[in-house]
Amino acid sequence: MAYYSETLNYLYSLEKSGILLGLDNIRWILGLIGNPHESIKTIHIGGTNGKGSVATIIETILMEAGYRVGKYTSPHLISFTERIRVDGKEIGEDEVVHLTGFIREKVEKEDKGRFFTFFDFTTALAFEYFRRKKTDIGVIEVGLGGRLDSTNVIKPLLSVITNVAYDHMDYLGDDISSIAREKAGIIKEGIPLVTGVTGVPKDVIEETCSKLDTRMYLLHRDFEYKRTGDGLFTYKGLYNTYENLRISLMGDHQIENGAVALCAIEILGTKGFPVGESVLREALGNVKWPGRLEVVRREPLLILDGAHNVDGAITLSRFISNRYRDKKKILIFGVMKDKDYRGMLEIISSISDILILTRPDVPRALDPREIGGLSDKGIVTGNIKEALTIARSMASKEDLIVVTGSFFTIGEAKKVLDEIF
Repeated sequence: MAYYSETLNYLYSLEKSGILLGLDNIRWILGLIGNPHESIKTIHIGGTNGKGSVATIIETILMEAGYRVGKYTSPHLISFTERIRVDGKEIGEDEVVHLTGFIREKVEKEDKGRFFTFFDFTTALAFEYFRRKKTDIGVIEVGLGGRLDSTNVIKPLLSVITNVAYDHMDYLGDDISSIAREKAGIIKEGIPLVTGVTGVPKDVIEETCSKLDTRMYLLHRDFEYKRTGDGLFTYKGLYNTYENLRISLMGDHQIENGAVALCAIEILGTKGFPVGESVLREALGNVKWPGRLEVVRREPLLILDGAHNVDGAITLSRFISNRYRDKKKILIFGVMKDKDYRGMLEIISSISDILILTRPDVPRALDPREIGGLSDKGIVTGNIKEALTIARSMASKEDLIVVTGSFFTIGEAKKVLDEIF
């Protein structure tokens, strides 16, 4: 355990530089360890919201079909090991220690003063882990943006862009066209793209695909879905139509994510990864993705959702308004200071009967006192545990408590739930 703690201290020490976009450092690290990313097959998934859900749906389907599947996602909720999985199992702490030591030794022997980020290092670690585990395919989620993200060194079988919305404007640009161009940076020449984008982002991505001679498979043009009930939908795809599929993830937006994932699976079927209908049905019904409209308690009903930007807040508000109109709603909101927290607060406040403002224990978190006066419903608290304790004291068994605003908020809530409920 001591070795693991020391390893995490080293990894997190790399965060002191913050976010530095670019591929030179990740390519340098990968070159030192034999370019493991070149020996594994991958699918690359970007977008503003939904990319983690799509990655998990694809992972679940491919595992159900019997393939050995790696998945690399971020951020984690509680444990660093959540970021890297093979066959649904998180990387072991001992494996994190061993691989970190292996890569760190190579790096420091070559250039001890070389500067690189946490995400550069952990991305290289994930690729090396997948190579050693002999994965059939790796499902790789973009960390931030696309064009200059550390994951963008791969040449995948298939790329996916879920959607494009305003987020991380300090790094990606302050207009939707600029953000779309950064997301489109994962598109590779001749490698098919599946996407659910609309509006201006669709035009930008379509233009990129045309320049790169890349086939773009667009939702509602090349494939489509129709909701047929709560969690039920029909999928009409490139080659197949499936009636009354059931997806276990809550929210109508997850049906759209399911359709994007199914189109990706159809294309992967032409590239050596066929999946049968019975497998698809079983897998969709078994998908689990913590922190995304996750029900963790019943009396009172307690839902965790990492709605970390305005689009996510809109999706959450629609879900709560449509499904829980008659319940008293207590929302706990903790957000990062580099987000559009005013826009998010306005949306969250509109569906709240009681709003509890808080902050996770990370430097990027917004001090809730800065927004305490923006809502007449706001109760300001100093930490997640205090916020949950107040919510619990104010809720009856019939009420609804929702924790949202950031995955950091969700992760801290998960750690203390059993102490309070």
